[in-house]
Amino acid sequence: MKQIDSVGIVGAGAMGRGIAQIAAQAGLRVYLYDTAQAALASAREALQQTWDKLVQRGKMEAAQAQAALGALTLCDDLAQMRDCGLVIEAIIERLDIKQDLFRKLEGIVGPDCILASNTSSLSITAIASACQRPSRVAGYHFFNPVPLMKVVEVIDGLRSDPAVGDALSELARRMGHTPVRAKDMPGFIVNHAGRGLNTEGLRLLQEGVASCAQIDAVMTEQAGFRMGPFELMDLTGLDVSHPVMESIYRQFFDEPRFRPSPLTTVRLAGGLLGRKTGQGFYTYLDGKKQIEPEPPAPTVASLPPVWVSAVRPQARTAIVELLLGMEARIQDGAVPSDEALIVVAPCGEDATTAACDEGLDARRTVAVDTLHGLPIGRRRTLMATPLTEARWRDAAVALFSSDGAPVTLIEDSPGFVAQRIVATIVNIACEIAQQRIATPEDIDRAVTLGLGYPQGPLAMGDALGPARIVEILRNIVRVTGDMRYRPSLWLQRRAQLGMSLLDR
Repeated sequence: MKQIDSVGIVGAGAMGRGIAQIAAQAGLRVYLYDTAQAALASAREALQQTWDKLVQRGKMEAAQAQAALGALTLCDDLAQMRDCGLVIEAIIERLDIKQDLFRKLEGIVGPDCILASNTSSLSITAIASACQRPSRVAGYHFFNPVPLMKVVEVIDGLRSDPAVGDALSELARRMGHTPVRAKDMPGFIVNHAGRGLNTEGLRLLQEGVASCAQIDAVMTEQAGFRMGPFELMDLTGLDVSHPVMESIYRQFFDEPRFRPSPLTTVRLAGGLLGRKTGQGFYTYLDGKKQIEPEPPAPTVASLPPVWVSAVRPQARTAIVELLLGMEARIQDGAVPSDEALIVVAPCGEDATTAACDEGLDARRTVAVDTLHGLPIGRRRTLMATPLTEARWRDAAVALFSSDGAPVTLIEDSPGFVAQRIVATIVNIACEIAQQRIATPEDIDRAVTLGLGYPQGPLAMGDALGPARIVEILRNIVRVTGDMRYRPSLWLQRRAQLGMSLLDR
């Protein structure tokens, strides 16, 4: 297909403006249309201000800013897009309205013009079904704010010409973005892969395992994520994130891996949307999140000796090395003495199951999460059984925080917090690969650029060990009986064969 020199954009909201900005900066002629004249005027003013600021900050030459503004044409009639090589719609997420627009555009543009939808949740194949030439229709899903989110999903519908996706990918590179290619499936890549963090965080909250702040702290300070699930949902807004959770769940015919939580249904009904309403999972004053300070570690007159389970030798070694550095008294031997704090390191089980499986005294048993290691100063997660006595819980928290590291004590949970969420994230990404929705490389690119995770989910699984992720998931299934956690065959087979999760 010939190179695209001019782009029409339907919709002058934040998304349309963002696409217009990067297209104009790339030297393309841009035709921006909206049914509301006020929206068009506002978009032009916002773009001019943006380019002026870029010039002031030395990130753009004055001549480039002037050229970009000169390349922008505001349209009050779709017919002004007749000569465009590409038209991108960025309008309301309703199938009937998008289909009607594409029907109109087909009667205006030339036969070689590509029609692209910026939809985040609707089927490209369904949108294209209204067209006489569905082969030229594809998805072109950008993320807000477009100039900063350097990834775009290029989605092939069932009847899309592959050359159309190739042309859109090349144009994305010209505009400074990274294209990732996806099949037409619910959620495409990013919204599909993003189910693990939020839905599993909600599951933990619903089960009373930990508070929002505790879960977010574990995911940021222990697992290394930029934001925890509740910070993220408050930033996005439940009016946006809840419908996506529900839509993907329903579109996959109630697949347990994507099961939403009634917690967000109630909050949405109550208007607790997040930052935009001043109250979500957190309260915001003047835009700042309000959070209770963590209580100090308990003061313990004297620390007991510690017996560490040897069921998982590597975990035991890590725990013992840490505790010896704190001058703790470590008990060796096959069984703990009556005076010892019992420490276990479950991999997918809860503390109760670990204690019962090993025949240990649950009143003195505390579990520690070793999935991300136990580096000095980094947050650690402990959990107790329902029988664990307060004095042993206090002793464990005092001991594991004695080097100054923050410690989060949670209620008993299969897989702690980080194990559950990370294993779910990796597992969903593996299933995306298994279904050939996207290549392993594009899955990781899309997630790192679109969601800002510390690693792509498949690389994350490789770093932690595919066999370990499988063990976590299988043990959670064993404890809960919930098929939500069943391992993807992509994950299971690569763990069995010692392969990378990125290997096809």
